[in-house]
Amino acid sequence: MIDANALRGRPTPIDRSRDRLVVLLAISLAVAFLVAALGSALLPEAVRRGTWLPLHLALAGAASSAIAGVMPFFSAAFAAAPPTDVRLRIVAVGAVALGAFSMSAGVVAGSPDVAAAGGLSFVAGIALTALATLRPLRGALGPSRGLVTQGYVVALAEVGVGATLATLFVGGWPPLVANWGSLKPAHAWLNLVGFVSLVLATTLLHFFPTVVGARIATRPSARITVIALAVGPPVVAFGFALRSDSLGRAGAVVVIAGGIALAMYAWRTWTTRGHWTTDRAWHGFTIGGLISALAWFEVGIAVAAGRVIALGTDPGTWSVDAVFGPFVVGWIGLAIVASATHLLPAVGPGDSAAHGHQRAILGRASVARLAAADVGVAALSVGLPLHVDVLVFSGTLVLGISLGATALLLADAVRVGLRSSTA
Repeated sequence: MIDANALRGRPTPIDRSRDRLVVLLAISLAVAFLVAALGSALLPEAVRRGTWLPLHLALAGAASSAIAGVMPFFSAAFAAAPPTDVRLRIVAVGAVALGAFSMSAGVVAGSPDVAAAGGLSFVAGIALTALATLRPLRGALGPSRGLVTQGYVVALAEVGVGATLATLFVGGWPPLVANWGSLKPAHAWLNLVGFVSLVLATTLLHFFPTVVGARIATRPSARITVIALAVGPPVVAFGFALRSDSLGRAGAVVVIAGGIALAMYAWRTWTTRGHWTTDRAWHGFTIGGLISALAWFEVGIAVAAGRVIALGTDPGTWSVDAVFGPFVVGWIGLAIVASATHLLPAVGPGDSAAHGHQRAILGRASVARLAAADVGVAALSVGLPLHVDVLVFSGTLVLGISLGATALLLADAVRVGLRSSTA
């Protein structure tokens, strides 16, 4: 069959329809993991191991599944290159999601073999995600946004190390088990700040301007954000591993610099934004959700890095409870929910009419849902570190209502898109 575009001297349009379906799959898995993370908070403390199970369902499950699905999509789009084989994309997302689920289930059930197998699946999924992210760059026709790609590569390397440490630990490797007290905070810094936060911050350098309606500009603050969040976390991790206060504090200062740079970038972008005149409720939720996520990121960075600066790298100074609310729920959870709300009508199934219907659905009760989410994060941010049970319970309940309502709306929007595609 002769390509009409080729006869006219025009490039053949790149088909990203199947790539978009992988993004939809990854977003759906991420939201499901977030719901499961909140649901696991209702389990007895001994079963969920404090905040361990909700934390890993949210990070290894929700955040990593979303990243495995979205990162290769963005890298190919930036490079104006054909997407990676959809089979590789699906296997990568599936391996990450299955690995996160299996590791969580194995640890809770007390089955080291299942947990270790899950860890291996997760690491393999990350390696496949890296392959799917970098492969399209060989056929790039346009700018590949090198800063973003570099941030992605460093983030994937850091989670590869962090997840390997965890896999060896649950597998019972004696040298790692004997030193886990020092390596546990290192593992947390590599995964929570070095991987998830670096990917989110790097992605927001182009995604935030898109959502608020501003031009994507090259700013010094963008480069500082990526460099600082790429360098700082492994330095802090080495500080904990080597029990070096000076090394840990130096890395924490660099991380704080990255947080400040991201705030400056977001502010400068906000001042150049356009003003949306349609779908106000939908825009309000996506923009408000990302701004809330950025605000909680700054709080989480201040708490996590501030503790290292003030208390050093003694393993006893690391506290998941201190950062769970602002960092895990506020920063990561809200960023995923807001991004899913924006991306579904943009890359999901359906025609333009269906996408308009989806935006109307996802804009329902937007102010109430976002306010409830922020109130819930605030309650957890105070209740968990201070062990105020009533705040933890009420925060979890309010978050559950907000996330549950949003998940139902997202499911309804997907239904509308699929029905339009098959009509």
